[in-house]
Amino acid sequence: MASPHKATTMPTEVLTEAAGIAAAEAAGVRLTSPDRIEYPDLKVSKGVLAAYYAAVAERMLPFAADHPLSLVRCPQGRSKVCFFQKHDTGGFPPQFKSLPVTEKDGQVEKYFYLDGLASLLAGVQMNVLEFHLWGARCGGIEKPDRLIFDIDPDPGLGFDAVKEAATDIRDALGELGLESFPLLTGGKGVHVIVPLEPDLEWPDVKTFCHGFAERLATQQPDRFVANMSKAKRAGHLFIDYLRNERGSTAIAPWSTRSREGAPCAVPVGWDELPALSAANMFGIEAAAARARQPDPWAGYRKAAQKLSPALVKELASA
Repeated sequence: MASPHKATTMPTEVLTEAAGIAAAEAAGVRLTSPDRIEYPDLKVSKGVLAAYYAAVAERMLPFAADHPLSLVRCPQGRSKVCFFQKHDTGGFPPQFKSLPVTEKDGQVEKYFYLDGLASLLAGVQMNVLEFHLWGARCGGIEKPDRLIFDIDPDPGLGFDAVKEAATDIRDALGELGLESFPLLTGGKGVHVIVPLEPDLEWPDVKTFCHGFAERLATQQPDRFVANMSKAKRAGHLFIDYLRNERGSTAIAPWSTRSREGAPCAVPVGWDELPALSAANMFGIEAAAARARQPDPWAGYRKAAQKLSPALVKELASA
């Protein structure tokens, strides 16, 4: 039976500059130069990008709001100079929020966060093409609300190997009593995400994730590595567990990517993953259309689970 949210037959959404301008005005955001081209290959303008975020905000904000952010900004479009920005140094519209966070070195810096559609569109105004999330909420920064495993393939491996690895990680997590959800990253990989009740702090969460990755690499050394060394990753899939530490970020569900074709990070269902062709297969129109379809992550919040100290201890000795 075909999946009710099968991506390969997804119609496209018509996104227009006029719709983006109207959405920004309704949200109280001044969108300057709405005709500025952000993606030259597709002639996608700032106004069209605003229309995209207005179309997906209802799906995106439950995951992206109220988490500290890092941003990829491209003031002259993705084909020019882009840069990664962690801290609020001023100049952003008032709708784009920030909060003080104490860094590892003890310094206090302002980090951005989203609190609604207006803040998303304020990001578009500031030429943000990627929203990256901390794995914890603003009101509980020391206690993660998710685990994330990023499957990073050697360039010689195809997407089929990535999909198979994601399913194997799902099954291994399931054996530990943890439910997970797959995200196409808009790049070349898949994130396997485990929603958590904020309970344990970062060191314990990282210990668990490190142990989990090492266990898989030990069990299947011909497929997986848990070591960042490029030399050791040849022909293998790197299970990147390092996003599970304080201050690390991962692409937000529904965020655009600053890549050719304006691909988006899109939540998918385990039932449909085998049939999908690439991690970057959803452009902004297809992603906006998908946001109107049944939600494959509808059970995400209800699935929030605790990571027990006993499980952390077990994986620490893996």
